[in-house]
Amino acid sequence: MEKETIIISLGGSLIIPDDIDVSFLKEFKDLIISQIEKGKNFVIITGGGKVCRKYQLAAKEISSPSDDDLDWIGIASLRLNAQLLRVIFRDYTHPKIIKDPNEILDFDKPIVVGSANEPGHSTDWDAVVIAKNVGAKKIINLSNTDYVYDSDPKMNPDAKKIEKISWVDYRKLIPKEWNPGLNSPFDPIASELSEKEGIEVVIMNGKPIDNLAKYLNGEEFKGTVIK
Repeated sequence: MEKETIIISLGGSLIIPDDIDVSFLKEFKDLIISQIEKGKNFVIITGGGKVCRKYQLAAKEISSPSDDDLDWIGIASLRLNAQLLRVIFRDYTHPKIIKDPNEILDFDKPIVVGSANEPGHSTDWDAVVIAKNVGAKKIINLSNTDYVYDSDPKMNPDAKKIEKISWVDYRKLIPKEWNPGLNSPFDPIASELSEKEGIEVVIMNGKPIDNLAKYLNGEEFKGTVIK
């Protein structure tokens, strides 16, 4: 029987909100290993987090970086996070970080850790391309946000949470263009490709870790399903 492959886009806000969140990463490791023991494979794509934005902000204050310049800074930060994840899962991971989402994946180990390849899109897009290539129909997008909302809850206290939404309606809520540092639950380019490929994306908070466990075990969970 072929193993199920689950794609997780692990937001940098969970890896390094300010400092590296060691307690979260320990819980995440324990949960993923428990799921591997149930016969699952994982592709984990890392985000950049606050360290990425700090470097991008410094570049803007000192120079006049192009969008590509800012993207390359972001790519460097998330590759650092990817190496951290590879080492954390050491005995369970493919020994090389996957940079190109079109690379043929070898699951001689149950975890493949990926980062970004080139400017012009976020790791959301990389996650969708990998899902397409390995035949996965679901992506878990873990961040510090509980749900997709109909407007920005930080700006609008009356923003309403959305538990289920179609790609057509979701794409009306977000910007149409990608730019470095874009703050969107799932980026526009990745959303367009997900809709085309019929891939379901689940947006959820990585904390508490029990919520992810519930989803992986087929139980009720807090989050937004886009399909």
